[in-house]
Amino acid sequence: MVDGAAGPGGATGHSAIQRCDKPFGAVTVVEPQSYVMQALSRRGLQSPTSLIRLMVQQSNCFIVVDRGMGMQNLMQERDLATSGELRDGANMGGGQMVPADYVLTPTVVFSEDDAGAVGAAVSGVISRHNPLLGSVASGLKFQEAQTSMMLTDARSGVQVAAAEGSTRKADLQLTGSLLGTRAGATVGGYGKTNEGKIIAAALLDNFNNVVSVVRGDTSLQRNVGTLREEASRKVVSGTVFNEGDVVAPKIANVKLLASPTEDAEALATLTKSEELVVIGAEQNGYMNVQSGTAAGWVRKVLLSRR
Repeated sequence: MVDGAAGPGGATGHSAIQRCDKPFGAVTVVEPQSYVMQALSRRGLQSPTSLIRLMVQQSNCFIVVDRGMGMQNLMQERDLATSGELRDGANMGGGQMVPADYVLTPTVVFSEDDAGAVGAAVSGVISRHNPLLGSVASGLKFQEAQTSMMLTDARSGVQVAAAEGSTRKADLQLTGSLLGTRAGATVGGYGKTNEGKIIAAALLDNFNNVVSVVRGDTSLQRNVGTLREEASRKVVSGTVFNEGDVVAPKIANVKLLASPTEDAEALATLTKSEELVVIGAEQNGYMNVQSGTAAGWVRKVLLSRR
């Protein structure tokens, strides 16, 4: 049900995945809780995170940002840069990573009572649609697998979308390609067993429903570039200041300017280490700050965090 590849140049894969003309935001896919991982492992399945990331990227509905194991390696590279081990011009400083707009949390819960009877019943339903697929469900090692996906806004922590699915629902959507030469869902072992294929189909159905929710509500669509634009964007590294941070000039006689331009009127002359509060976003290399007497702009390179 899920195969192929995806990248800045486009995607190839199963047509059942919903497609978008442009991303609705950046999303990170988190690992399921430990009890889910243990249940999957008992059935020869790995974490579904890599599979879901492939779904998301093939859809082009979200940009995937890595906050999993890959993030640890990213931070290792930044530690090397901080220690001076990387080449000059590596540009590994702060302020370059794309923020996650959403967090996607998958869950799989198994019910194993009377697995054989339910598997036979599901097999009968599938057989009416395609006799070749009847054997898929008849050997299931669980009664039912409930899957779900929760989409949470990373800034507010509000859950904005949710979708659930089950093996019974997914079974009715299986196509001939499941038993064909393209097994599908090969990531993490999901194409090697009937259980894996059906769980992958349920997760795919979950993701498509999440996309439908976000597609239908413009308030949930964030301002991000295309995957190609975000992947190729060059950002000069530097310290990141956020609204509310307390900063101070690195040297004496720094000018507090009326606008974020070099020839702007000087509102005040600041002393070294005079405390300022960041009150707005960076513009043209200047930070919008509030001093004890006035609000204005100071060159970012002349400030340090207190």
